[in-house]
Amino acid sequence: MHELPQQLANGLILGSMYGLIAIGYTMVYGIVQLINFAHGEIFMTGGFGALTTWLALPSGTSIWLALPLMLIGGMITAVLIAMAAERFAYRPLRGAPRLAPLITAIGLSIALQQAVWAWYPQAKDARTFPQISGGPFSITSYISVQPADLFVLLAAPLCMLILGTFVRKTRTGRAMQATAQDPDTAKLMGINTDRIIVVAFALGAVFAAVAAVAHGLRYGQVDYQMGFIAGVKAFTAAVLGGIGNIYGAMLGGLVLGVAEALATAYIADIPGMQQLGSNSWADVWAFVLLIVVLLVRPQGLLGERVADRA
Repeated sequence: MHELPQQLANGLILGSMYGLIAIGYTMVYGIVQLINFAHGEIFMTGGFGALTTWLALPSGTSIWLALPLMLIGGMITAVLIAMAAERFAYRPLRGAPRLAPLITAIGLSIALQQAVWAWYPQAKDARTFPQISGGPFSITSYISVQPADLFVLLAAPLCMLILGTFVRKTRTGRAMQATAQDPDTAKLMGINTDRIIVVAFALGAVFAAVAAVAHGLRYGQVDYQMGFIAGVKAFTAAVLGGIGNIYGAMLGGLVLGVAEALATAYIADIPGMQQLGSNSWADVWAFVLLIVVLLVRPQGLLGERVADRA
């Protein structure tokens, strides 16, 4: 039981990354009822944008000085690609049957993977990401974290605070809520729904870029395929928390991360279950959790706050 606090901390760190990516899924779905399966690749391009910024800096630049610049570089890259995807891939299909944008999203996901593989030197191999120096330090006698983990532990709640304030207090945030509830009425009220949809894609890309930098700092590398599994798990987190609910997306990510960490740590201790507790089964237990929750509560943990316009 002495390992439990550490495993909970590991799960919260992992879940915070899932939650940051999941926000992009849930914001876009809440406004345009679109599941953007290319969002995982938006996350991936944010990581490569941050890495490119690092490589462009003078040799020997401190990671603490470079980190804000890497965040900006990753955000700009992810936002530009997300806005281009919305304008040229999704907007022309807005009135089409739902299967058309879904297939387009899958095709865009593959295209972005191949574009990074072709454009970036040696992208087929994992590229080394800069690291924060220093060993782990103890929070309590039972919990220690790596310096890189502090980034996501601070970034996730800060991002949620900023997003919550933006949605509640700003004119654009209220317009996003109105567009999510009824886009036709929102247009009659003078809201530019096209602009609001672009804002939703851009905000989702910003949070995905933050998650990508956290991923790179934690694992020490980025690669062109990293968006697939991360994207699938983030989508799972969005559904788990209640697709369309931004707070539910973060909650779903945290629950998913904790469940993964605990399953990997403790299932292997059960006699005859050693193989099922290996890291290779962590993805399986994440989806088992999703199935169990949806069987009990189909709308997710926090439900869905937007109207279904199917």
